Amino acid sequence: MQDLPTDIAFLLDHGVRRPILETAAAAARESGVDASDVLLARGLVSQDRFYRALAAAVEAPFLADVTLGPQTLFPDAIVARRAVLAHGGTSTPMLVTTPDGRETTALLERGKAPAGYAITTPPILRRAVFGLHAAEIARRAAHTLPDKAPHFSYRDGPHAWQIYGPFVFATALLLGTALVSGTLAVAGMVACLIFVVMAALRGATCLEDVPTSPLRWTPRMPDVALPVYTILVPLLNEAEVVAPLVEALAALDYPLEKLDIKLLVEAHDVSTAAAIEALALPAAFETIVVPRGEPLTKPRALNAALPLARGAFTVVYDAEDRPDPDQLRLAVAAFDREGPDLACLQARLVIHNSQDALIAALFAIEYAALFDVVNPGLLRLGLPIPLGGTSNHFRTSALAAIGGWDAWNVTEDADIGLRLGALGLRIGDLPSATREEAPTRLPVWLRQRARWMKGFLQTLLVHTRAPRRTLAVLGPARTIAVWLLVGGTVLSALLFPLSLAIGLGMVLAAAAALVGAAPEAALLDDLVTHASIATLAPPLPFPVAVLAATTFAVGMAATLVVAEIALRRRKRRDLRPMLALLPVYLVLVSLGAWRGVWDLALRPYHWHKTTHGLAPPERLLPRLRRHAGALRARLGGGRVRGRAPAE
Repeated sequence: MQDLPTDIAFLLDHGVRRPILETAAAAARESGVDASDVLLARGLVSQDRFYRALAAAVEAPFLADVTLGPQTLFPDAIVARRAVLAHGGTSTPMLVTTPDGRETTALLERGKAPAGYAITTPPILRRAVFGLHAAEIARRAAHTLPDKAPHFSYRDGPHAWQIYGPFVFATALLLGTALVSGTLAVAGMVACLIFVVMAALRGATCLEDVPTSPLRWTPRMPDVALPVYTILVPLLNEAEVVAPLVEALAALDYPLEKLDIKLLVEAHDVSTAAAIEALALPAAFETIVVPRGEPLTKPRALNAALPLARGAFTVVYDAEDRPDPDQLRLAVAAFDREGPDLACLQARLVIHNSQDALIAALFAIEYAALFDVVNPGLLRLGLPIPLGGTSNHFRTSALAAIGGWDAWNVTEDADIGLRLGALGLRIGDLPSATREEAPTRLPVWLRQRARWMKGFLQTLLVHTRAPRRTLAVLGPARTIAVWLLVGGTVLSALLFPLSLAIGLGMVLAAAAALVGAAPEAALLDDLVTHASIATLAPPLPFPVAVLAATTFAVGMAATLVVAEIALRRRKRRDLRPMLALLPVYLVLVSLGAWRGVWDLALRPYHWHKTTHGLAPPERLLPRLRRHAGALRARLGGGRVRGRAPAE
């Protein structure tokens, strides 16, 4: 029988059965870590039991409650796993520690802990440090980036010219329209040109043949060669989904002892904290209670945990995420293959509840277009992209070097994607799926969309503060692409109802002209007359209306083509009938964009929280079948095929 490693063998004297320790020792040899890491990470022995036993074995006091001295630093004390205690007398221990495997071995070989030495558990030490430095941690999480690089943060809001510029432009346009003939026509043609370029850019992404899964077979890396991987999961009012979230993370094909999973909970969110506590999670899972502070945003929570990330790589998941089990292994292989200039990988986000509601089905089409066609295509073209809100895999060193996330931007993912590009760092595509839950209720979806659009506007304002700097870093082509991707997305959403009205007006006018016009020459005159009336010709000249309608048609065609290609790649042909409803969906997107503009003006840092884990409304297809049956019954005088009318 093989001897047990020193850092766990002492547990035999404290009631832990030998088979459990042998299991930990075998797994430790495969993973290349200390046996105690396996034992604790997998929950084979609880942290409280392990450290109490260790304290007894080395004759050191075990502290269930810790009061730290003022010289304790964050994050140094947590990273070093030791801190100086507040002095309470000559017999009080001076130092508290949570020994790792090597330190445990050294203590046990010494036989007795040094004088003034106490032991506690990592969660107790972490809570004590956070309690001592709550205000500092909150300040650092919110202000580190804007203090070091204010030009990359939205904390100080837009510059004066960015506030008054749109009003000056609108006033000049109105005066020009009234005083100078053709002003509106020129403005309309410029707007149409922008939208045509956007449509062309989206169309170009279709030319890149991008798979939804890796084309090449990746050799399975042995566990001993895998690095530690940090997983950050911000949670707010997510008590209902904590258990399935933990189950999904535990199912990842990655050694649990090499996972550094941090569940981030806001200080006031007692229900989510209680749900986590009830699960009695192993040491691979840490609960980070984010101190109270402003702004109350997801990026602030991420920044609070970033200094504690132990992994070479860090990924962000949302509460409802269900990543492919091999996603972390694929990411490690991609980072190793691509080289150190690759700072981030964006996995594919896929909606898994598209059958729950019509809005979820349309959302699934939008996500398929964005993550299976547009974003991978843009990356193949060498352009930076606004990242998705989850499944962003980073080199931890690169993430720390750029100052983490902007706590003042409510679409922190879009911002950090463009910031990486502006700093010369590369983003790559990771063809691995993370399944997400789409909102199934329109008000929830609308609040989420308003936040996204507000964040896009914040990102645009940040990256247009200093156009010369942006041009110097990205170059003209990439700068224009970034402004089009972010600003053009919001502008097209805001103007979509007008474009739709113009397009429909031109179609109706053309139909009226064709029906009532005489042949040949009279047809053109009649078409102009009807179209001029339909498009309100005095404010919008007829040639501009024609150009706008054509631009709208081109844009819709590009949208539909991208969506069709995306559904084919994702093998979701069941969603193809929903493509006919995309214009209606885009009207809703416009409503969200206008609400986002309103929110930006009145409450720029407010975070519209998307609630997850809600029971969906009755599934879409059964509901449609029921309505169709009721309609047939009504049209048939109360009879449904095969059934007599009720008495």
